[in-house]
Amino acid sequence: MNIDQFKPAIVYTIYIASTPEKVWQALTTAEFSRKYFSGNAVEVDLKVGGAFVVRQPDGSLHISGEVIECVSPRRLTVTFNVNWPALIEKLGPTLVTYEIEPAGDAVRLTMTEAHDRPLSDDILSGGRMGWPAILSSLKSLLETGEALVIKMEPPRQMLEALKRLGIATP
Repeated sequence: MNIDQFKPAIVYTIYIASTPEKVWQALTTAEFSRKYFSGNAVEVDLKVGGAFVVRQPDGSLHISGEVIECVSPRRLTVTFNVNWPALIEKLGPTLVTYEIEPAGDAVRLTMTEAHDRPLSDDILSGGRMGWPAILSSLKSLLETGEALVIKMEPPRQMLEALKRLGIATP
């Protein structure tokens, strides 16, 4: 996959009182991710070309992709394709990169969501709502031992924009 054509659409940086190794483990293991990612389990084969999968609490496939870059515990880039019919066909693939950098006694975690084509703000509203909740819950879990419980639904404007494009949603 040629990632040169992907442009960042969403970028979040958060500081976490933790170590790069613990942040890496939280981002790449099912056991840990279930705690902060609304019960979703991240499964990663940590090598270039390896599988990237997110399973819903019932075990069904939610997101699938492939590892593009893997430099433990500093950088992970994956394709991040939500399992909704016709979504990738119409909107193209999503590329998610996690950069983990030491910052004194903390870690600076930067998450970038990139796309190979321009997407409307309505389409991007799901990620713009979801990523802060996921990363905030991750931060709380690593710092306090307790994840945040944030009840979320896909934003109405995103669902309406997808419908206008003829993309069926769950």
